Amino acid sequence: MQYKDIKIQNRQDAWLAFLGSDDPEIIIDIIERYPDFKEMYQQVYDICRNIEEVMGMFSKELLEMDRNTVELMIDEMQDEIKQQKETIQEKDEVLQQKDSELQEMQQKIKELQEELERTKGLK
Repeated sequence: MQYKDIKIQNRQDAWLAFLGSDDPEIIIDIIERYPDFKEMYQQVYDICRNIEEVMGMFSKELLEMDRNTVELMIDEMQDEIKQQKETIQEKDEVLQQKDSELQEMQQKIKELQEELERTKGLK
């Protein structure tokens, strides 16, 4: 917070001060006006006193984020592999069709050559 002299006039101001101030005087003022904030401050205070526990929470969260990142990367790679397989399969089908057409053309050429040879033999 930028200002030392915060005027807490309503619950919204209390929330803003709760979230943005660590000045003991402001905290006491909030708790006196809104006693239900005391439990929240107590929880925050307890967490801050046990730095090891806080670090453990962050470590667990980072570990979970790492797992999620790895899973996301694996999913993306699997999608990419699937797409590449589909592309390869399509190209294989085109190649098979072209190969079949080529074999047909070679057969026609062979037949035409044989007919040409027969025609030459008749002359």
